[in-house]
Amino acid sequence: MVKADTMEPSPFDQPYRGGFVGKEHRFALTVFFEDTDTAGIVYHANYLRFFERARSDMLRAAGIDQRAAIDAGIGAYAVSEMDIKWRRPAKLDDDLIVVSRVTDVRNASCSIHQRVMRGNQILAEATVTAALLTPEGRPRRQPAEWIERFRAIEQKGN
Repeated sequence: MVKADTMEPSPFDQPYRGGFVGKEHRFALTVFFEDTDTAGIVYHANYLRFFERARSDMLRAAGIDQRAAIDAGIGAYAVSEMDIKWRRPAKLDDDLIVVSRVTDVRNASCSIHQRVMRGNQILAEATVTAALLTPEGRPRRQPAEWIERFRAIEQKGN
């Protein structure tokens, strides 16, 4: 019997993190059974989860600490608008990449274009507007440092 407090550290203990390739953030994932219907096709609403995970990871990779912002009372991003087009189905055990790119930065929000890819095929794509909200749910200006980080990402490769 192994005690929980005696587990040896392993490289597998670290969560997966995506990262930037030029202006694009890439986040890999595998389609699990829980993501699909009984036919093994990804349920349409689960693409929202894929997009959200990739956006959250993109913020982390950009140096924006969402947890610290919430704890400090700055607020949190909330999706205020999303336009999605589903093109092809993802299936059980597919390896996918969610590609995210900041396309516009405003004082209180940013726009992000996202694609779920299987190889070179676009399976779904979305344009997302995320607004920074106070803990009370009101729009607020993003910290200047965040705007600068987004604009620096937008400028990569120009």
